[in-house]
Amino acid sequence: QLQASGGGLVQSGGSLRLSCAASGFSLDYYAIGWLRQAPGKEREWVSSISNSGSTIYADSVESRFTISRDNAKNTVYLQMNRLKPEDTAVYYCAAGPRAGVYAYWGQGTLVTVSS
Repeated sequence: QLQASGGGLVQSGGSLRLSCAASGFSLDYYAIGWLRQAPGKEREWVSSISNSGSTIYADSVESRFTISRDNAKNTVYLQMNRLKPEDTAVYYCAAGPRAGVYAYWGQGTLVTVSS
């Protein structure tokens, strides 16, 4: 099971850190992705981190968001800085054998960025 948390309401330009904690299995061997879905829009990929720590980002969040993992805590983080109103969405974390192939999904955490 994956549990996403850390969402909330923040002003434009602010920061939030999302967490994705796993229970019942180890994240050590999984790639983890963060995806988001804004109201009325399709779900879009935000960032991924491989089991070896390699990271990739969508162009829209590059240089503002940082994905990281702490295998000792069985948790992956998404540090979001310089948030924009267009970042408002429900953020989901997912785990799988490689980026883009996800077997486990968290329940989502809402991020709202006010202008």
